[in-house]
Amino acid sequence: MGNKNIHEMRKILLTLACVAAGLPALAETVTMTSPDGKGTLTVKDDSGRIEYSISWNGKTIVQPSVLGLEVGRPLLDGLTIASVRSLGKNDDTWRPVYGERAEIPDVYNSWEIDINSGDKRAFTLVLRAYDEGMAFRYRIYGGYFKVTDEYTEYTLPEGTLAYFTPRAQTEYSVLPLRDWPGDGESDRPLLLKLPDGSFACLGEAGVVDYVRTKFKLSPDKPNTIRAAMYGPVEDVAPYDAPWRFVMYGKKAGDILEHNYILYNLNPPCAIKNPTWIKPGKVMREVTLTTEGGRNVVDFAEKHNLQYVLFDAGWYGFEYDKASDATTVTLDPRRNPDPHALDLQAVIDYARSKGIGVLLYVNQRALQQQLDEILPLFKSWGVAGVKFGFVQVGSQVWTRWMHEAVRKCAEYGLMVDIHDEYRPTGVSRTWPNLMTQEGVRGNEEFPDAFNNTMLPFTRYVAGPADYTICYYRQDFGKLAADEDAHGVPRSKTIKTTPAHQLALAAIYYSPLQLLYWYDKPSDSQDEPELKFFDDVYTVWDESKVLEGEPGEYVTMARRHGDEWFIGSITNAGRKAEVSLDFLPEGKFVAEIYTDGDKSIPTRTKVRVSKYMVSSGDTLRFNLCDSGGAAVRIVPVAGSSENIKKYKNQAL
Repeated sequence: MGNKNIHEMRKILLTLACVAAGLPALAETVTMTSPDGKGTLTVKDDSGRIEYSISWNGKTIVQPSVLGLEVGRPLLDGLTIASVRSLGKNDDTWRPVYGERAEIPDVYNSWEIDINSGDKRAFTLVLRAYDEGMAFRYRIYGGYFKVTDEYTEYTLPEGTLAYFTPRAQTEYSVLPLRDWPGDGESDRPLLLKLPDGSFACLGEAGVVDYVRTKFKLSPDKPNTIRAAMYGPVEDVAPYDAPWRFVMYGKKAGDILEHNYILYNLNPPCAIKNPTWIKPGKVMREVTLTTEGGRNVVDFAEKHNLQYVLFDAGWYGFEYDKASDATTVTLDPRRNPDPHALDLQAVIDYARSKGIGVLLYVNQRALQQQLDEILPLFKSWGVAGVKFGFVQVGSQVWTRWMHEAVRKCAEYGLMVDIHDEYRPTGVSRTWPNLMTQEGVRGNEEFPDAFNNTMLPFTRYVAGPADYTICYYRQDFGKLAADEDAHGVPRSKTIKTTPAHQLALAAIYYSPLQLLYWYDKPSDSQDEPELKFFDDVYTVWDESKVLEGEPGEYVTMARRHGDEWFIGSITNAGRKAEVSLDFLPEGKFVAEIYTDGDKSIPTRTKVRVSKYMVSSGDTLRFNLCDSGGAAVRIVPVAGSSENIKKYKNQAL
């Protein structure tokens, strides 16, 4: 037997020895599998470098890729596998305070692998193998430490495409793994389309005291993505770095349906009694007047909205450090009348109607006044705080941000974080962190390509405050340079009214901002507003029925015994939506689609109602940048006046 064969046999025997009973042993290769046996995670010592690889259903997802850190010195070469511990199988199900599903499975196999540099422990790899994907993290030892680089690699099969975006609120591009534009970094999570048409997704979870880590291309290894740390990390060991995960699925929708893996990689809820946390729909008040505030409260009551938001300007110019968030001092740029807003009167009026009030505070004021404003806001009767223009990326600001969320929980205040912050599952631990921006939403007036991309990219990370709109559009004149009021098309919504309706069922956010650019006076009580009135913001069950990133998506979500369907498209298409997810019985489908000139309203949304059952398939002719929204409820009482759906195009 040749030396090569002897070496390979030795590796096999060592592998078997390591996985048997999980006892400490010297090893060159360790192989781990997911509970269903379809996923395999392999860690090996390759000539002094620690490499891992991932396969799923017999196909390679991640080819041999380097693991390592720079902690005072490079921990990359001269490394060996010192010991392996099997931690067994976790088989659990838990119920979140709220979410996209009522129950979350938490099933995985886990291991710890000690990595030595010479005869000293360099770090420990903590690994979990889920059916939905693989996750690992570094455990650091040795007292004070400073991480200055992370060598984590992801080598993908040749021909892999990346859904690239350089920052949290920029446009997406579909690019091969070479010469990414701009600064060469892509935000996370990063969706990947593999050569065989299946999908993978790279991301991080549990980032509360670390730096934001994006992705960049390796300068010397083809088809390889590397971790890109924002900056250094300093702390005292022992210390667990955030989780890195690799998800996989046959379809892009599989990735979104399994995004609960981020929550599973975070500690359980730290709030003893979270019953005060109330998800709901929100409308912004834009006039900064007492009358305007009352009008929004009345509109909210009429249309089943739960909150009113006072955004920037209520306590002065938000970029000025002198602006005092303990006072109501209007920004003259937004309202020159200093006496126009009696905020306490609006808060009291809202509470009398069962409506909560949320207040925007820029990070400049948050940094200076956080400990002062939180008890004050509580005494005012405020329900939550929207953090504005937050600093993200560095360890200092990441730590500050999550400490601020914790402090808000102490005062019973919900939180919406805006700008570049993207979630990593922390809302499991602190569910008062309801939503966050980190998305190219309607503030940017994006097109349908962006909107059909987001469910498979940004929303994999968790809820997003997209700021859905309705009346800031030209209602069918999508080819015009200006809308009917002379507003440039660049400042109007680039998708149809039915498309915007559908977003409320597709885009998940426990605090769902509706009517972002709108005032109550903009509304003509169009009948299709009933969909916004009826839709929920949290769900018992969520399904991706069909979809292709950047092209189209159809989702179905259940709350109690009600189902809501949203379907949007970039280019016009014929969509078929099977209702086979419905239980036995008869249901009424309230259907909202983009109509034509025969519809008497300016929005031209057709409202239809049909009897349906699980054997039906709804057929839609969606227009360019269009959509459809559906509410399905069990039949209650007589249904003699409701026609049976007969497979006609809608």
